[in-house]
Amino acid sequence: MDTLAFFAIFLPIIGAALAMPFGRAWGDHAAMAVSIACICLAAIFSIILFFNIVGGEDRIVTLFTWMAVGDLQFSWALRFDSLTAVMLIVVNGVSSMVHIYSVGYMHSDPHRPRFFAYLSMFTFMMLMLVTADNLIQLFFGWEGVGLASYLLIGFWYDKDSANKASIKAFIVNRVGDFGFMLGILAIFLIFGSVEFSVIFENAASMADATFHFLGWEVHALTTACLLLFVGAMGKSAQLGLHTWLPDAMEGPTPVSALIHAATMVTAGVFMLARMSPVFEYAPWALLVVCIVGALTAFIGATIGMTQWDIKRVIAYSTMSQLGYMFFAIGVSAYQAAIFHLMTHAFFKSLLFLSAGSVIHAMSDEQDMRKMGGLARHIPWTYAMMWIGSLALAGIGIPMTFGIGFLSDLPGIGFAGFYSKDLIIEAAFADHTWFGILAYWLGTLAAFMTAFYSGRLIFLTFHGKSRVEEKVMAHVHESPWVMLGPLCVLGFGATFAGAIGYYWLVGYGMEGFWGHSVLVLPGNDTIEAAHHVALWVKLMPLGLAVSGLVIAWLYYIVIPSLPATTVRAFRPIYYLFFHKWYFDELYDYTFVRGAMKGGDELWKVGDQTIIDGLGPNGFASASRALGGRFSRLQSGYIYHYAFAMLIGVVVFVSWYFWGLGG
Repeated sequence: MDTLAFFAIFLPIIGAALAMPFGRAWGDHAAMAVSIACICLAAIFSIILFFNIVGGEDRIVTLFTWMAVGDLQFSWALRFDSLTAVMLIVVNGVSSMVHIYSVGYMHSDPHRPRFFAYLSMFTFMMLMLVTADNLIQLFFGWEGVGLASYLLIGFWYDKDSANKASIKAFIVNRVGDFGFMLGILAIFLIFGSVEFSVIFENAASMADATFHFLGWEVHALTTACLLLFVGAMGKSAQLGLHTWLPDAMEGPTPVSALIHAATMVTAGVFMLARMSPVFEYAPWALLVVCIVGALTAFIGATIGMTQWDIKRVIAYSTMSQLGYMFFAIGVSAYQAAIFHLMTHAFFKSLLFLSAGSVIHAMSDEQDMRKMGGLARHIPWTYAMMWIGSLALAGIGIPMTFGIGFLSDLPGIGFAGFYSKDLIIEAAFADHTWFGILAYWLGTLAAFMTAFYSGRLIFLTFHGKSRVEEKVMAHVHESPWVMLGPLCVLGFGATFAGAIGYYWLVGYGMEGFWGHSVLVLPGNDTIEAAHHVALWVKLMPLGLAVSGLVIAWLYYIVIPSLPATTVRAFRPIYYLFFHKWYFDELYDYTFVRGAMKGGDELWKVGDQTIIDGLGPNGFASASRALGGRFSRLQSGYIYHYAFAMLIGVVVFVSWYFWGLGG
């Protein structure tokens, strides 16, 4: 198992290290080949490792002692349990498809070795995060994916918008990371260790502990969990720290698929699930997580309904779906959150890569207003986009099975049908005011999700063509190196929910998860979700179907309805279209002040004071003094003779004055 673990984790970074020199020595194709080979082998080893881990004992592979400073001592170790096993398949599986797809999508880019090296490094950093055995090691992977995302979002560095987007993502994530660092320090203060095993074993005994924080006596675990949650808000784009996510679309489309589906944005969800033994004893922290997640799901969906950029619509759907995962955690449905993380990875990567196929066919056009009628020109992409959209909308048929492990399935449908609906039902089954709030906000978000999914399909592939003639002349289906990964992800978006339901959230859940996730006996909302009233189960599905039907009416049957609706609800439309004015608010509150302060510090502090009194001041004084002395160099002999005479007089006077003294 140790050998399997080594290859599953370290092959991506080996591929990253080899991609650049191989590209220089043997060309771009060699760089791509070595990178793809490493990541695909890592994916295969992850599948084998999954079956070795699940049903067995948790295993920790210690590599070496990393740090020993006073009481702070820990090793660099890889933690393998059911939670890690699921994440390994998600990360390496989706990343391998993105690598293969990128061969076609980036075929004309002159910097392919660098791109593939960044992709592989990104994957490795996420693997470091999900296999960490302590918070410091997790933080290493956490910062690593932040760095890699900065490099990939700004990959086309000659574009000013890409540079700004990468800087924005980096800065916003640093805000969250500051909270995460404080959370790690708080955990060390409480438990005297950052090792997960020590923290989890002692969490129950610290349930009532308090400490001083900012001059207040506060509940220790609640404070630590809230600080950790701030870090998760940044990485997973929760409301307030979400503004970087849509701007990340400035990177190449494969980057969007990797960031939004399998790596960076799922880091926060994973971290909270990993820390479930601590969060279970901090109910007020769970309340905050639930409310923020529910608001994120709702607001992300409202924005997605009004965007015109095909990638931004899918980006805001990511924000919304992450909200579902967080409010699932807020009602202690950690397993449901990870289940949705897994299904979401398949259908969201499918949607992004399908959008990339559309953009590839449309000569880099991303505005859906300039599309339409593309279904017959790119039929494979059209079919894959439908699969991804139906999975995102959570479409399925409720029914009862009586066959083996299928007996607990709620019906038959696409992957999102199983995971998203279970989260909504678990929120209702929590029977708390914030759980009920999350249920209704999640249900409304399900309606809007289906609406904007249908809107994307109908505007892009149906109706009258709005494509410019010069663009339409080049519209073509993507090559199979791009379509092949879409088919694999399409299979996952269709069947992953049904296949994983029994083990991840069904009757086999307890045996599957073991000790990797802790839920206190009174908090088992997943079990309670199986017994909620029928209307609670059918409401999200009914609204999702209604959303698709209304989108069809708006954009196919009566295409004048959107404009009529905008005129009738103009203030609300502009609120949604301008993303609830978060960017404008932050620009007015923070960016302008920071820019003005920086400008003053530059002009007054740096140029006037530091440079003026320092190097520039000394240079000016030297230049002025030199100018005065230069006047003595007139070139006239009588001037020099007069100066010499004065010098002799001064010297003789000083001599006689000295003798007289």
